[in-house]
Amino acid sequence: MSKKEMETLGWDACDIIIVSGDAYIDHPSFGAAIIGRVLEAQGFKVGIIAQPDWKSVHDFRTLGRPKLYFGVTSGNMDSMVNRYTAERKIRSDDAYTPGGVAGKRPDRALLVYAQRVKEAYPGIPVVIGSIEASLRRVAHYDYWSDKVRRSVLPDSKADLLVYGNAERAIVELSHRLAAGEKIESIRNLRGTAFMVPKGWKPAEEWSEVDSSRLDTPGPVRKHPNPYYPEQEPCQAIAGRQKSDTTQAVRESRISLRLKANGQSVVRLPSFEQVKDDPVLYAHASRVMHLESNPGNARALVQAHGERDVWLNPPPLPLTMEEMDGVYGLPYARAPHPAYRGERIPAWEMIRFSVNIMRGCFGGCTFCSITEHEGRIIQSRSEPSILREIEEIRDHVEGFTGVISDLGGPSANMYRLGCKNEKAQQVCRRLSCVYPEICKNLDTDHGKLISLYRKARALPGIRKILIGSGVRYDLAVRSPEYIRELVTHHVGGLLKIAPEHTEPNVLSKMMKPGIGTYDAFKKLFDRYSREAGKEQYLVPYFIAAHPGATDEDMLNLALWLKKNRFRPDQVQTFMPTPMAIASTMYHTGKNPLEPVSRDSERVETAKKGQVRRLHKAFLRYHDPENWQLLREWLRRHGRSDLIGNGPGQLVPAWKSAPVPLMDRFASSRKPGQSKRAEPGKNKLAAQSPRAQQGDGKKGQFAGASRHRKGFSVRSGR
Repeated sequence: MSKKEMETLGWDACDIIIVSGDAYIDHPSFGAAIIGRVLEAQGFKVGIIAQPDWKSVHDFRTLGRPKLYFGVTSGNMDSMVNRYTAERKIRSDDAYTPGGVAGKRPDRALLVYAQRVKEAYPGIPVVIGSIEASLRRVAHYDYWSDKVRRSVLPDSKADLLVYGNAERAIVELSHRLAAGEKIESIRNLRGTAFMVPKGWKPAEEWSEVDSSRLDTPGPVRKHPNPYYPEQEPCQAIAGRQKSDTTQAVRESRISLRLKANGQSVVRLPSFEQVKDDPVLYAHASRVMHLESNPGNARALVQAHGERDVWLNPPPLPLTMEEMDGVYGLPYARAPHPAYRGERIPAWEMIRFSVNIMRGCFGGCTFCSITEHEGRIIQSRSEPSILREIEEIRDHVEGFTGVISDLGGPSANMYRLGCKNEKAQQVCRRLSCVYPEICKNLDTDHGKLISLYRKARALPGIRKILIGSGVRYDLAVRSPEYIRELVTHHVGGLLKIAPEHTEPNVLSKMMKPGIGTYDAFKKLFDRYSREAGKEQYLVPYFIAAHPGATDEDMLNLALWLKKNRFRPDQVQTFMPTPMAIASTMYHTGKNPLEPVSRDSERVETAKKGQVRRLHKAFLRYHDPENWQLLREWLRRHGRSDLIGNGPGQLVPAWKSAPVPLMDRFASSRKPGQSKRAEPGKNKLAAQSPRAQQGDGKKGQFAGASRHRKGFSVRSGR
């Protein structure tokens, strides 16, 4: 991080310099650390410029000119999400900065850093990456400017954009540059994007497919699935039932189709078209998500003026051995000594946690994990995870024997995936669990249960907690997992995310019905009682999500009151780049279905007053919201819900604060004393907040805990 350190190491220059918007923490939850260590393991000399002063080029020259290139990242979070709340207000802190101080990075940090690097060293190759680059790789709706912006490639003037799981691409890129190749000639790396002249193709045999042929933005017509053969050949085989011959024909045609995909590119509507036409924007969003399976995805191209943004297919998932290699590198597992022990909130949150997997096949529309890390789960081996726990036990200062989390994007997708490799290769589903769990999905939690048992049996480990959110629709398929979790790994509170109660909204989220939550809660309460523990579920809900009407929010508020939930903070939907729900918010169209000018209209709360109302429904118990709610209830003929009765939502007048109800729905029966029974957990008497809200623990919750730290959850 300094010339002095370079001199100590005997370096005359760095091969690669990484510029990051975060403080430098050498830990595998932070993207700059992972990429730096991976490159170091390949023999490259890597420098880090963390949180440079962007007002001049001085800090960008701190380590001199690198021999190969600058790698630029805004950090573990999109810089706009990092700085602004869902109400577009400036946040008062930054979890990735020493002391939690806000304002240490600019808005749209990726663009600013890349431009400063070009200014400091003209002609130096610039490679951009991280969540901000990944989710802004094509024309995208930007909530903070309320308009469609160009891809970050032309605006940053970068030579190459790396998206998704970047290790494999960045290693090959670095070796090829070191061997003398020019960066403008490196055009065949998966998971990369770059600018090319309009109409450019890698070779003459490549074909171009107009995206409107796949999903025409006009009258809805049934289009053949390009990844499955038509049925006519099967019917033509002498009227026989499906046979080995038919299956061979089918597999042969699939193989030919996949081979053709490897030499074809889908042209999306241009930036100039999608910025002015919401229907074309929704169409482009749908096509891009359908072309996201690395097993069958084609390259994408989108015109920006007189040039094209070319996106190669997504990176292939890392194997278990590769994942073990990445997480087994010699991280210091601490912030750089230059910070002199100053507290960095994101580091405090993850210092005793272990990431066990990447990716998510849930496909929640408000979430950005899938668009960044993919739907195929990439898991580490048991020995690799256990070694990291021992590393924390033996070397991390302040460890008291408690591991705060074994998780990732989800707590319980470890080593789950498709049971049929051929089906996975051709699949185009946006979710493996919605509208129902796919028959090909392996939901056996046995390997995760084994990991939990071995982890807590390690010497010196007093407790293994699960801090990542549990995907409860999967968990109910494995009651033994719920028993194991509840008995040994819940510290009194367990996070889950129903997000809403109303089918209309849940269908726009691609989330299961509230009945699945009820089934999980029943098992959770049962096993808590059997373990002699008083424990609580902490459910997350989103206000003002696309598709949510005022009546939907009222019904959710009534459900919360009936179940005696009183959220202390709530989250309002924040549209983030590339998420399907953001497309709904911007266009009013539903890209989960074929898009046309006459297709389904999705109503969304956009005006500040309506968004405040939806948030007020979630905080129905707050006296500050009573007048707003009373006015709405009277205006809509629901005055029956105004009063002090148990079935009414708000008091008839603003009086002294009413006695607090339980913040968490527990297993206590109606009328049972609130005092915990002897020997039971006393947590109920000191229950903390029921929800994490619009602060950085809300939007993109747990970003610093995840894998490379690049992938984040967007709607929370």
